[in-house]
Amino acid sequence: MADLKRLKECVIKGDSEISENITGEAIDEGMDPSEILNEGLIAGMDVVGARFRDGEMFVPEVLISARAMHAGLALLKPLLAKSGIKSMGKAVMGTVQGDLHDIGKSLVCMMLEGAGFEVIDLGCDVSADKFISTAKDEGADIIGLSALLTTTMPVMKTVVERLQDEGMSGRVKVLIGGAPVTGSFAEEIGADGYGRDAAAAIEETKRLTGLAG
Repeated sequence: MADLKRLKECVIKGDSEISENITGEAIDEGMDPSEILNEGLIAGMDVVGARFRDGEMFVPEVLISARAMHAGLALLKPLLAKSGIKSMGKAVMGTVQGDLHDIGKSLVCMMLEGAGFEVIDLGCDVSADKFISTAKDEGADIIGLSALLTTTMPVMKTVVERLQDEGMSGRVKVLIGGAPVTGSFAEEIGADGYGRDAAAAIEETKRLTGLAG
């Protein structure tokens, strides 16, 4: 019988091949897809997130673990969709217009998926209009904005203002982050939250969507 504790450990260790194999075995045995997801893949990424937050794991290791999680998730996604299992929430993510840096944003996206969220990654150099229209079309719960250049940070304020103009403020939360971004800047522009790093961004997303604790 497929061992979900071993699947969890494979995610933590970043073993993509075995993660995929165990997930496949669990599916073949008729195990509940949500059980595989929660007790195997998400449980593993929860440990990875905690270790990253505590400085026990670093970005390259987290990326390897995220790939192992994705190897299993790729097999589960069609079954989860078919069974109508709801995600933890839907997040629209991207690096703001004028900025092409995406390592931090990509890490947050992978860790959010590992936490059970549905993620729409818009990539880099994303306009305020694109963030707003995608959030509206997709019925997103949260918009995540990343910036590494101080010159692009004003786009974050534009997104917040556009949300207000569209009457979506409050219903769709805004989380911001990136090297030059601070908590005080988040307050200044009216963003709902700030993630100082990827681990903090996941915790803040859970808080903003009512899943903390």
